[in-house]
Amino acid sequence: MTDNPKNNLTHSAEDLELSVVMPCLNEEITVGICIRKALDAMNQAGIKGEVVISDNGSTDRSVEIAEGLGARVVHQPKKGYGNAYIKGLSEARGRFIVMADSDDSYDLSELERFIKPLREGYDMVMGSRLKGEIKPGAMSPLHRFGNPLLSGFLNLLYKTGMSDAHCGMRAFTKDALNRMHLQTEGMEFASEMVIKASKARLKITEIPITLHPDGRDRKPHLRTFRDGWRHLRFMLMYSPVHLFGYVGNLIFALGLIFFAAFIFGKTPHTLGLISGVAALSGWVITRFGFYARAHQFTLDFPNWDLPLQSFFQRFSLERSLILGVLRFLLGLAIINLSTYAPALLSERFFLLGLFLTAFGLLTIFDAFLTRILQFEGLK
Repeated sequence: MTDNPKNNLTHSAEDLELSVVMPCLNEEITVGICIRKALDAMNQAGIKGEVVISDNGSTDRSVEIAEGLGARVVHQPKKGYGNAYIKGLSEARGRFIVMADSDDSYDLSELERFIKPLREGYDMVMGSRLKGEIKPGAMSPLHRFGNPLLSGFLNLLYKTGMSDAHCGMRAFTKDALNRMHLQTEGMEFASEMVIKASKARLKITEIPITLHPDGRDRKPHLRTFRDGWRHLRFMLMYSPVHLFGYVGNLIFALGLIFFAAFIFGKTPHTLGLISGVAALSGWVITRFGFYARAHQFTLDFPNWDLPLQSFFQRFSLERSLILGVLRFLLGLAIINLSTYAPALLSERFFLLGLFLTAFGLLTIFDAFLTRILQFEGLK
């Protein structure tokens, strides 16, 4: 280890090439080891950099140890893995940033391996434990099974191509950080970064790394099932097409098929009622997905969803309102017709008119909500 761990911190903020950011919550046993490894790696590689420790409310000697070794400590009183990182990353002054845990499970002597691709033009470098080596005792059997599953599910939804989307050691440029708009508070922060890097169309590569058993003398902060669910729900919420679109379209199609069978066949009226409600529900679910897409589109990533952008360019509130009114009036007309139809057809006409009337009302209010969500730059 270097005899002078502070010598990388004498440069001005403008000179810094690298910031190593680590969250910390009662890591007095390992935080010093991690800081020394990072500083030593920077010294040996001639990297002008700093170590930033984002303390999340430690009650042990973690802060004292970090400051004694020359790390810059920032404080995040709001609990959570994501909160700690958001604070630490916002305080980072380097052109490049490497993030890693402060439990000594990642080898911070390998900093230069992460920086080299950034110097070559990549926006982000992901470590991959699954393509590298997992030392005995470094990952539980449940996590060995769950991590590839979560990464595979994320790739299925977002096509990121990352083999280990939840590896805690990764690097990126300051510009890439600003383009990702990170905001989640908990462990799902790791998923959010990969998903938003994909949305921001960052140039990403992956390098194999070694995961070591952590040096803690206590249980990790990670809670397998709780945090796994947080990752899963975030993936779904950030993919409205999968969460709402596919499910809604399936329900709508099945409902429409069975409702048509009721109208043109001799199936019981109960089937007509259920299938009509299903068709309307499916349509509403797909519209929920559209609203979620529009919300994401208008907030952070206007170039991500090009089909949605094209739709907004063509959308007309007035045309949609006319369509809704026509559906509504047609439904009323069919309901009125049902009073004159023979008994065999009266029930079918009435339900058809009823659902067309409801569909028309939903279309009218959907048109107004769509206009509210419409991207301001496309008016």
